[in-house]
Amino acid sequence: MTNREVYTVSAEIAGRTLTLESGKFAEQADGAVTVRYGDTMLLATVVAAREPREGTDFFPLTVDYEEKMYAAGKIPGNYFKREGKPTNTAILISRLTDRPLRPLFPKGYCNEVQVIVTTFSVDTSCDPGALAIIGASAALSISPIPFAGPVGAVQMGHINGSLVVNPSMAEIETSNLDLLVAGTNEAVLMVEAGANELSEADMLAAIQQGHAICQQIVALQLELVAQCGKPKLPFEPPASDTSLEEAVASYIGGRLQAAINDPDKMRRDEQTTLLREDVLRHFTADEPPEELPARQAAVGKVFDTLLKAEVRNAILDRGERVDGRTLTEIRPLSMEVGLIPRVHGSGLFSRGQTQVLTITTLGSPSEEQRLDDLGTETSKTYMHHYNFPPFCTGEARRLSGPRRRDIGHGALAERSLYAVLPDADEFPYTMRVVSEVLSSNGSSSMASVCGSSLSLMDAGVPIKRHVAGIAMGLVTDDTGRWKVLTDIQGVEDALGDMDFKVAGTSEGITGLQLDIKTTGVTFEIMRVAFEQAHQARLFILAAMQAVLPAPRPELSPYAPRIVTLQIPVDKIGALIGPGGKTIRTIIDETGATIDVEPDGRVFIATANESAAQRAVEMVEGLTREPKVGDIFLGKVVRIMNYGAFVNILPGKDGMVHISELASGRVKTVEEVVQIGDDINVIVTDIDPQGKISLSRRALLEGDSPSARSSEGRGHSGGNGGKRDDSPRSSSRSGTDRPRPRRREA
Repeated sequence: MTNREVYTVSAEIAGRTLTLESGKFAEQADGAVTVRYGDTMLLATVVAAREPREGTDFFPLTVDYEEKMYAAGKIPGNYFKREGKPTNTAILISRLTDRPLRPLFPKGYCNEVQVIVTTFSVDTSCDPGALAIIGASAALSISPIPFAGPVGAVQMGHINGSLVVNPSMAEIETSNLDLLVAGTNEAVLMVEAGANELSEADMLAAIQQGHAICQQIVALQLELVAQCGKPKLPFEPPASDTSLEEAVASYIGGRLQAAINDPDKMRRDEQTTLLREDVLRHFTADEPPEELPARQAAVGKVFDTLLKAEVRNAILDRGERVDGRTLTEIRPLSMEVGLIPRVHGSGLFSRGQTQVLTITTLGSPSEEQRLDDLGTETSKTYMHHYNFPPFCTGEARRLSGPRRRDIGHGALAERSLYAVLPDADEFPYTMRVVSEVLSSNGSSSMASVCGSSLSLMDAGVPIKRHVAGIAMGLVTDDTGRWKVLTDIQGVEDALGDMDFKVAGTSEGITGLQLDIKTTGVTFEIMRVAFEQAHQARLFILAAMQAVLPAPRPELSPYAPRIVTLQIPVDKIGALIGPGGKTIRTIIDETGATIDVEPDGRVFIATANESAAQRAVEMVEGLTREPKVGDIFLGKVVRIMNYGAFVNILPGKDGMVHISELASGRVKTVEEVVQIGDDINVIVTDIDPQGKISLSRRALLEGDSPSARSSEGRGHSGGNGGKRDDSPRSSSRSGTDRPRPRRREA
């Protein structure tokens, strides 16, 4: 075995040791670093192609986070018993890792770069999301790949009124904040958060403290670079053709400004495309065929540069946006609820030319999503899915499964609404919310938040209050000038420097995401963005409140009703039966869905009221414990000389002594009852061995109203199981509340 020199650096972060090590694993990668914090250990590797990818005009960076089930001592639950396609958690961490790294590669760098982060071990004390960023940054920093890092990352919580650095997974469950901050030594690069209606001031304070921890982690990576860092490969960005730029600008004149200043996205795109085609024809007319592609690419690149400069300079110089809005103005809003028949809830939200339709579906507890990943949770009862079909941007392309972007945007909306969901004890339903983007011109994820809030209320889900989202943008220049934009549209997102999404209620922030294209954003810019987002959110919330001020008092007639029963724990086996035979019989006979919890709670879900009642009677019949004084309509199952045995509950017989069959003297049992007769009886005694004594005479002599009312109704009386027929009756324990699986979107 080759002797390898191993380089190790360590630092204490929040009371635990963070260790970075290189030299032991993956020697053929351009950079390889293991990062360990507690018993969570990851390997990050990076490799770059030595030559640019031919014909590429973008940076081909791919980041893959590989969940290995052995890291948590698990065997994959699928048929093949090995890892397959990435889980949602893995996709979200991959995106989380990509976002702060991408801005730090030099402009014009087109060599393919691949980052792979592999889990070796995962414990419950440390979330691997921040460590994946740290490991990838460290591997890039010691590699010869051009990279303006390092990048630090840290998770922040807010527990009992105080900020907590790198809280454990258990602490996050009780935290009012789940925040991840990534940044260089100079500035913040990325923020991702879910919160329980936290104020803007508290959120900014958490980001500032998180960045201070990031600086410590950057310093640790620089120690590793000093020990084993490789010299960076030289890279010179392609030189710009100033003479061509001047010629194209002169030829266009004022036509570019006229083309882009249109509030309608489709007209603006059409006018810009026509102008671009004219420029290409003019400046490539005399090119020989063999040089035409290169010339077209060069002219097109100059046109794009001038377009970007025109949009940005208009904002910085004159405060003018392409659609004529002021910097803080929100596009026209339009909302509608209850517009789709038969679904459980629907909400349509439009902001300018962005339109999202969200549908809510309610299901039984058994329809929760089972999770097979490295997290501590095994299921969740609230899911938000986001779909972005090609027609929403006027494009035609092949349909496939959800892309990484779709999964990320769904996770962001899911996290943003989590804070207002009802406790599972109050509302025992599994909830699936699907946002269909029908038209997109910027910030469709935040429109999904608004549409989902409306849809949930339309479905009758008792959420605490409405949630609205808004996206803020940023334009800067080399002189230090900057402007924050409220409610950015597509062109401002594509040509701007920041996408700062803030979701929340009237009480505070519930979701936050920051991505930038520069090398960092200052806290002053963030403060202004928070302030503008707060005012915009309140404006949108007021409009949503006017459309639907509160959840509907009743569920849709097409939604299942859930009845909750509490049975003795020792009766669970009797209800389920051998091999599940008994409970399957009830399900088959009634058509209801029945879920049984280990603590004895039984959930009966069906949209058919009579079926629900029948299922309740069958469950109660199987699980009730008779008590003295309970009255039953029982069936005679056996006759002896001294009395008759009567079945009062499934598996429960009691004996009516011959003296208790009727008023007066009875010579033989058969002169009063026969096998198969239904008779009313009352429980008079239960001895220590569980033998039940019954009486028919007591009911006859008392002329009992209970006896008269129970004739022909089946088993009745007693209260062997608590029952609540409310559609918002008790449910699973509070620890089973639906929980988004990841912060990232």
